[in-house]
Amino acid sequence: MLDSSLKQRLIPMKNKFTLELSDVKAIAAAAEAEALKNNWAVTIAIVDDGGHLLWLQRLDGAAAISAHIAPAKAHTAALGRRESKVYEDIVNGGRTSFLSAPDIKGLLEGGVPIVKDGQCIGAVGVSGVKSTEDAQVAKAGIAAIGL
Repeated sequence: MLDSSLKQRLIPMKNKFTLELSDVKAIAAAAEAEALKNNWAVTIAIVDDGGHLLWLQRLDGAAAISAHIAPAKAHTAALGRRESKVYEDIVNGGRTSFLSAPDIKGLLEGGVPIVKDGQCIGAVGVSGVKSTEDAQVAKAGIAAIGL
């Protein structure tokens, strides 16, 4: 047993939200539906909070390169805990030295973090159409899980 002074000093362990397979499937289905509704041939990537790929889906007609760009956008959004557009804006604003930042490759709009109660639990990256449309597809996917 713990003595009372030790009990008082213990801080409860924090809880961490994670994406479950059912969440990933719901996000992917909603993102696909948004893309198909608009006749957009895109690739959809979903990653966990560490940027590790959980889902990759290349719709018919999507360019082969989009299968590399979408995961990079998602990775960047997850690790940075903000939309990848932020980094695109930094570079376009003249801070080209940011291109040397380690492990950040998806510096284009279309990567959107998945945030629950202030915690980044993953991200969605989409590539294949205009960057604003890529982001629209990603956000539609995230909305499917109520975030």
